[in-house]
Amino acid sequence: MAASAVPDPLLPSWLVVSSTRDGQLVYEAGWRHRDTGGVLRTMKRRLGPAWLERDAHGGIQRRGGRVKTGYLDEPAAIVAKDRLVREVEQELAERAAALERESNAPASFREVAHAYLDWLERVRGAKPATLRDHRYLLAEPAAGHRRGPGAHPGLVMAAIGDRPAAEVTTRDINALLAQVAARGASPRTVNKHRQLICAIYSYGCQEATFRLAYNPVIAADRRPEPERARLDFFSPEEVEALARALASGLHRDPAAPAVSEEEAIARADEDRQDAELVRVAAYTGLRRGELVALRWHDVDFTRRKLVARRAVSADVEVSSTKSRRAREVPLPDQAAGALDRLSQRGDFTGPDDYVFANRLGRRLDGSALRRRVERARVSARLRPLRFHDLRHTYGSLLVSGGVDLASVKASMGHSRITTTERYLHARSAGELADRFTRALAAADSAAATVSEAV
Repeated sequence: MAASAVPDPLLPSWLVVSSTRDGQLVYEAGWRHRDTGGVLRTMKRRLGPAWLERDAHGGIQRRGGRVKTGYLDEPAAIVAKDRLVREVEQELAERAAALERESNAPASFREVAHAYLDWLERVRGAKPATLRDHRYLLAEPAAGHRRGPGAHPGLVMAAIGDRPAAEVTTRDINALLAQVAARGASPRTVNKHRQLICAIYSYGCQEATFRLAYNPVIAADRRPEPERARLDFFSPEEVEALARALASGLHRDPAAPAVSEEEAIARADEDRQDAELVRVAAYTGLRRGELVALRWHDVDFTRRKLVARRAVSADVEVSSTKSRRAREVPLPDQAAGALDRLSQRGDFTGPDDYVFANRLGRRLDGSALRRRVERARVSARLRPLRFHDLRHTYGSLLVSGGVDLASVKASMGHSRITTTERYLHARSAGELADRFTRALAAADSAAATVSEAV
């Protein structure tokens, strides 16, 4: 059929008759649309069933009689085509204008924050736990908690999420931090909010990102944090008491129904493994995520060392530790003995097997492990120390035993010596006083010798 007249000479349009899969004849509108870049592309839309039929020779002819409801003859199809072309073109024009307005609009804080998180994950390779914590602080209002009922207040996004990032002032940041504090957050938590928002703005100020003029968080109020409490740690006797409690199954519910002999044997094996894990934790200083990711090829009995090269972060096993590099950890006899006993079990001792595995050979659940150790500690009536304090036990015992800070820092994987210095409290004051006395006596003797010579 011939092309119809069009309302806009810049938009040639035409009417086409086509056939559906079931053989029904339909009218379709076709035209050339020019996009915002000036490129022409062919558009096609179906109009409806055509009041047509095929003749005896396979050609197309108009049906006889009056046009039934729901069908289009050629004049009605031309009118429908012109109307549809105008409607679609108007919709496309409005959509293009909206996209242009959006692209030219100043970036909101939400946009900058999401871009920062994406950059952290893809470019910086941030650990899953870090990304999880950041996303929690930047959650939208009323977002559900990861665990348990209730909803997140979403204070950050509620206050500045929709604001153009460039228009947020230091006063706005201070008001936001005051809101966080008013909900009972500790000074450290308030400062964590401040630190994250500051990092987002530092990213947004870069030439390659959003080119923001300044970072309003730099001058925002920082809360004074109380001095960190002195690190507490298990004594070797308490480590052994905790291990014995686990090996005895004291963390299990005594009122639980009896189990089969086979299940009892399997549980006893799990309990003994937990006991050895506690010893390895206390005498190597591995983090919980490093312990559950440890494999047998990481353990070198001959060279008396193990290599921490992987860790579990937010339930995801990653190919690096918290310090982002593998480290060699000396293997003292206390830890080597525990690992040697584990290596004699009947299964899961291949190079790629987990050192601490469940009964299927899979990686232990770190959270469940922490809860078992906590229940065993309570049952053994030990002091209220955490699983992580086993790592503090390692650092404290090394420092109290006279190991130099540089060696402790390397073994524990600290990025800064100031972190290692927290274990200096473990040194005996009496021992230090003896050292100081000897040093001062030597100095006095040297001074006296110089005086006599003069």
